[in-house]
Amino acid sequence: MSHRVGLFLFQNDLRFDDNPALVKAAAEVDELICLFCLDSKQPSTSFRSVSHLGPFRQRFIEQSLMDLSTQLNKLSQHLIIKAESPLDVIPQLITQYNVIKISCSENTGFYENHVWHLLRSRYPMITFTRTSSHTLFTQDELPFELGEFPDSFSKFRKMAERLSIKSPIAPPKQLPPSPMAPKQWKPSGIKIGQSALFNGGEQEGLAHLKRYFGSYLASSYKQTRNGLDGMDCSTKFSPWLANGSLSARRIVHSLNAYEQEVEANDSTYWIYFELLWREYFQWYAHRYGKKLFTFSGIKTSNPNTSFYPERFQKWCSGNTPYPIVNACMKQLNSTGYMSNRGRQLVASCFIHELALDWRYGAAYMEQQLVDYDTASNWGNWQYLAGVGSDPRGHRRFDLAKQTRIYDPELEFIERWASNHPTLELDSVDAADWPKPPAVSVQGHF
Repeated sequence: MSHRVGLFLFQNDLRFDDNPALVKAAAEVDELICLFCLDSKQPSTSFRSVSHLGPFRQRFIEQSLMDLSTQLNKLSQHLIIKAESPLDVIPQLITQYNVIKISCSENTGFYENHVWHLLRSRYPMITFTRTSSHTLFTQDELPFELGEFPDSFSKFRKMAERLSIKSPIAPPKQLPPSPMAPKQWKPSGIKIGQSALFNGGEQEGLAHLKRYFGSYLASSYKQTRNGLDGMDCSTKFSPWLANGSLSARRIVHSLNAYEQEVEANDSTYWIYFELLWREYFQWYAHRYGKKLFTFSGIKTSNPNTSFYPERFQKWCSGNTPYPIVNACMKQLNSTGYMSNRGRQLVASCFIHELALDWRYGAAYMEQQLVDYDTASNWGNWQYLAGVGSDPRGHRRFDLAKQTRIYDPELEFIERWASNHPTLELDSVDAADWPKPPAVSVQGHF
């Protein structure tokens, strides 16, 4: 019997717990190469290439990789980390180690799927296997064909709520050895001071999960979830969910235990409701593929927006005429995180007040957010831009009204931006002539 060498490509599943793809891969080979490609030159999922990762997102990914490496070492395995594209790395490994099987988890990223299909076409003699690990349900469990994906979240929720969710599977107790010698990988050592809200890695994610459901925060989640600031106003599972350090099924399992042992109410249901929103966008991305990143989205006509470099830079830096937007953007740039309510406000401003091409805003979030998730980020931006699945079309928020509701004492604004917005949105007119100063808009807030 020939010696079987497999390769497992970690991507959006940086964990041991509830990782069916890893368990399946380990059971089918005699030796296993565990690989992660930290491809700094990877093209963005968007038309506008992200030149680099923001420091908080980069640090979180590196911490997650270090944790995964530690977990592998405990089972006499090791993680090979390459700062190259899988298209460059994997062919070398196939040749050098006679790899017969390549496995990974399913992924919503267009670039990742493109790479996977290219490898499959180039190596028809190799078995390629992908297993669902990033969603609550597998595609086979969905009550509809992917081509008949529901045209609204409400329709999706009504069908998905009835489905049972499989229990998460235990982490592997052993793995086949690697045919490769361990290679030292040094993280960038990026320094961001005391402003990091999250530490990456599966162990941190599981500890946060235990801490959250070990408190009573879940019982009041629906009342606090729109808070603009603070670690306790929402679950804060998203950073670990985003790169797969934490499994969505594990969260539901913990939620169910809380409901059985402590309390089940509207708030605990709403946590599941939000996980269904995430699930919706994952399958939305699988359904529409490249359309997730096109200007017209899944519609047939383009939005009536353009690109103004000065407006874009002011939005990025939190220097617009809108204090609540400025505060949210400065919070993002200072921590790598922004509340869900904040994300809706800054996106609405970007599209409707600044009349900017929504893809630039989505790409900036891709760069900065520590919890960046391809499907949720681009799906939500399409939703607000009126080119997604929202049956109501454009979602425009009254920023002054939103400020009165969610920051009535202006505490959030004062903390992050101070209530002194830039009065001018544009310094030049359409003919590039300097514009005179405008009257103050500060009193509106």
